Amino acid sequence: MVERIPMSKTGHQRLKQELTRLETVDRFEIANAIGVAREHGDLKENAEYHAAKEKQGHIEGRIIELKDKLGRAEVIDCSVVSTERVVFGTVVTLLDLETDDEVTYQLLGPEEADVKKGSISVLSPLGRSILGKEIGDDVVAKTPGGTREFEVIDITASDIS
Repeated sequence: MVERIPMSKTGHQRLKQELTRLETVDRFEIANAIGVAREHGDLKENAEYHAAKEKQGHIEGRIIELKDKLGRAEVIDCSVVSTERVVFGTVVTLLDLETDDEVTYQLLGPEEADVKKGSISVLSPLGRSILGKEIGDDVVAKTPGGTREFEVIDITASDIS
């Protein structure tokens, strides 16, 4: 059984765009750079050639990774998810019971999560601990900074898909 990867429509589109760029632009640019570097002579001592070959390996590895993720993607429209419980795509507001601070995160896949932009991965310690919770539920999350306690105070759908 293939393990599906939950992904927002926006995140899926972003990965498809990256794959297209890697396959149609970056791949050819690096091939040209390798050709130019090869013309400089002895390949054993040619740092430019070795750097270009290494970059080519990174590009090809990323292409394989993206094709795999896109092939296993379960695309979810985050603007129409249920808000009865915390599920993939919902925007969750939590009250930190220790500091009385409120934090709001959208729950997304690991490829899309960016704490600075207000999203966390469903696979992160906090993400796992809030999945399935309802408004009013307490949450205990074992984070890298220690155990934290929250209360779920709001669950909404995202305004983006």
